[in-house]
Amino acid sequence: MDPEDVEQLAAEMRGKTVNGWNLLQIATGTGLAAYIVWAGVLMPGFRRVPLKLQVPYIPASAKQLENVMLLLEGRSGKMVDLGSGDGRIVLEAYRRGFRPAVGYELNPWLLRLSSFRAWKAGCYGKVSYRREDLWKVDLSDCANVTVFLAPSVLQLLEGKLLTELPDEARVVAGRFPLPSWTPTSTAGDGLNRAWAYDLRAVRQARQDNPEGSSV
Repeated sequence: MDPEDVEQLAAEMRGKTVNGWNLLQIATGTGLAAYIVWAGVLMPGFRRVPLKLQVPYIPASAKQLENVMLLLEGRSGKMVDLGSGDGRIVLEAYRRGFRPAVGYELNPWLLRLSSFRAWKAGCYGKVSYRREDLWKVDLSDCANVTVFLAPSVLQLLEGKLLTELPDEARVVAGRFPLPSWTPTSTAGDGLNRAWAYDLRAVRQARQDNPEGSSV
């Protein structure tokens, strides 16, 4: 949620009674309150996930979402978001014509929030949010993959993506780049930056430079 949206929401809420659900909606829409929601409500859903694979929930900003979609412009086919959080990336992908649009998320609270957002947008039943471990998901039929994950997770994820994705697939990473891949293109700056990787180019780079640490 952008700062101006926060101000607008605050204005709308003045004089109104705010219940627990309202607070959750507000908190999950703002980066400022994201950690509070993570620690108090959402983190319990990750207790069985190894510590190094846990990623605090921080929703993508409007600018981050815009940059991700810019790097997917002109593409089509199946789109999956690994660690889909509140589902906003999947929703936007569906609006832009990606079919099917699927989000994988382990936390049940975030899955419920995703379903609520889909219902509110009139897309309930048209997008899919699945409670599945991203490490066990078969990506062999995915043309487009988005990830907003921590660097330690991205380093492990590279191997899975390289093994499973078809040559025509594109991976778009937000906030942090894939550590040993060379991007095909980028969009945005600073925290809003996104990186696109075409699997055909990644594999070709590995063949050209098998000894190199960066591809």
